[in-house]
Amino acid sequence: MARVVVGAAIAPTEAAAVTPLQSRVLTATIVGSGMAFADGSIVTVAIPKMRVALDASLAEMQWVANGYTLVLSALLLLGGAAGDRYGLRRVYALGIALFAMASFACALSADSTELILARAAQGFGAALMVPGSLALIAAHFPSDERGRAIGVWAAATSIAAAFGPLLGGWLIDHAPWQSIFLINLPFAALGLGIVIRGVTDLPAGNATGMDWLGALLAVIGLGGVALSLTLVGEPGADARRAAIASGAAGLAALAGFVAWESRARAPMMPLRFFRDRRANGVNILTLLLYFALSGAIFFLPSTLIQRDGWSAATAGSIFLGFTAMLAILSRFGGAIADRFGVRIPLTVGPAITAASFAALAPAVVVGDFWTAIEPTMLLMGVGMGITVAPLSTAVMASAPAGQTGVASAINNAVARVAGLFAVASLGAIVGDKFGGFSALALICAAAAAASAAVGFATLGNAQSE
Repeated sequence: MARVVVGAAIAPTEAAAVTPLQSRVLTATIVGSGMAFADGSIVTVAIPKMRVALDASLAEMQWVANGYTLVLSALLLLGGAAGDRYGLRRVYALGIALFAMASFACALSADSTELILARAAQGFGAALMVPGSLALIAAHFPSDERGRAIGVWAAATSIAAAFGPLLGGWLIDHAPWQSIFLINLPFAALGLGIVIRGVTDLPAGNATGMDWLGALLAVIGLGGVALSLTLVGEPGADARRAAIASGAAGLAALAGFVAWESRARAPMMPLRFFRDRRANGVNILTLLLYFALSGAIFFLPSTLIQRDGWSAATAGSIFLGFTAMLAILSRFGGAIADRFGVRIPLTVGPAITAASFAALAPAVVVGDFWTAIEPTMLLMGVGMGITVAPLSTAVMASAPAGQTGVASAINNAVARVAGLFAVASLGAIVGDKFGGFSALALICAAAAAASAAVGFATLGNAQSE
């Protein structure tokens, strides 16, 4: 599957220049990261069925998503550092293996607590895979070819994430809910086989120790804040007190995390990465844009299923147009970044995405698939298709030599943190019956518009290299 994507995304003259090793690296990184990204979105259409099967509340279902995102967000930084220290290939392969075992544990879960814990274990495996993907590409492709290679990776993995709800919807309608996790096993076997047999290892870079205390503080801090945001929507004085307590504990842990990172011998999030205006712009843009995207994608299928009575497969199929636009346009986004720099696509792409969220607010009220929902999803795909490859290219361009894993991890962590907070906070707006989705869509539009403004203001006209 991934080889077809590679062939489709690179022109014939360019494809001839890709070596067999580079092709294997691309395929392995697409399979592994695509699996991790798809798993983050595939549960969106399964929530109603899992709620019934596990007798779970909306808040518990939010944590089925957030258990994965929390650990992925917090440990991405450690995963990037681990790849730089112990070898990108070795850590990437370990991540695939852990992800596969945790997926099997998800399928065996008997209640929501077991499922949340298994999802957290999946997040740990994904945290070892995701930063290693871009770092492996950066290590095996020269700078003048890197943008196109990242464009292929970004297109394929974004398509995998967008395809997740479609595949999940079909599985939910035709098989037990456990199938959405078991489907990971053959892809994990494929990715692991390619990495072990077909990708050469690279010498380890950073010889310093691992920042385990920083990782613990990040998990506690992000988890406390996310739990607080989730509890805000719960009724009762006890919930309010718990929200205040967890939020205060989370903020204290995050403050401790920043203080520790400023003095740690081997910080997993080196604060010097935040001294660069362009790098900060990329990360702020990512935070705002992926907050909007994650909130809309998580709550839209459940709204259509539980409020409007759509089948899971039909609700998942709304992402077809989005996926198609990503497939078509991500290729060009990478090439534009290589030739003209990242400012134009990282302003225009988020602006178009913002317009799609604004259009989604009335579209959900109308509720018709062809005349209302699907046109807005096509527009969303256009915006994100223009954005994803230049965003990845900008991240790699801002990384100091030998620390692409950490730079990739920081930006990916920002994206996952954005999704974590979106799912935790926007549930109170949508409500248990999902009646407030239009208001959510307008909030997402404002966040995406702000990301476009950040891209225009901070990224300048510099080339992507």
